[in-house]
Amino acid sequence: MVTTSHSVKFAGHICAFFNNLEEQHRVLRPFIKDGFDRGERAFHIVDPELLDEHLRRLRDAGFDVEEAMASGALEVKLWQDAYLRENRFDQDAMLALVEEQLRIGSRAGSGGTRLMAHMEWSLLDRPGVNDLLEYETRLNYVLPRYDRPVVCTYDLSKFSSSVAMDVMRTHPVVIIGGVLQENPFYVPPDEFLLEVRERRAVHDRAGIAN
Repeated sequence: MVTTSHSVKFAGHICAFFNNLEEQHRVLRPFIKDGFDRGERAFHIVDPELLDEHLRRLRDAGFDVEEAMASGALEVKLWQDAYLRENRFDQDAMLALVEEQLRIGSRAGSGGTRLMAHMEWSLLDRPGVNDLLEYETRLNYVLPRYDRPVVCTYDLSKFSSSVAMDVMRTHPVVIIGGVLQENPFYVPPDEFLLEVRERRAVHDRAGIAN
């Protein structure tokens, strides 16, 4: 289960690193349950190949998945219906979708929306996926307005250490080893966007030179 370091608040932009799917579900199960218990809406974006397993694990944890989905308390989207609409990643469209979902939770009169997303879509060969870091950074302009938890899950067995470190730098709060803690490596969005765009410019110049 998720434990906290000091008095870290479970809200805002959270990066959750796991070594496998079993660890992910074990650690996040209490987070999901707490949201349901508080009458909050759950919005999950999952790998299409893991949809059946994701729903099965929710049922095994005691959640009435069918009732929750019928009532709107749980909505599960596949990557192609969220991050990869039209078979590409459009960070502006995705930022708008996230904000729309957070607004829906606020308007519904519930405790808000808890959003959880599998991020391995960024490893696929699709246009726009290289904008991952810029997207993660720009979320930090949106999420403080809602004070709701948005958890981006990363399977460390699939990402390089350099990508994982960059991803960590875009999240104010991180879960590592099941511990929720303030992230000492977090870089504010204005600063990190400048770095990402400078890297891209260098890469583009190198490509032209070659």
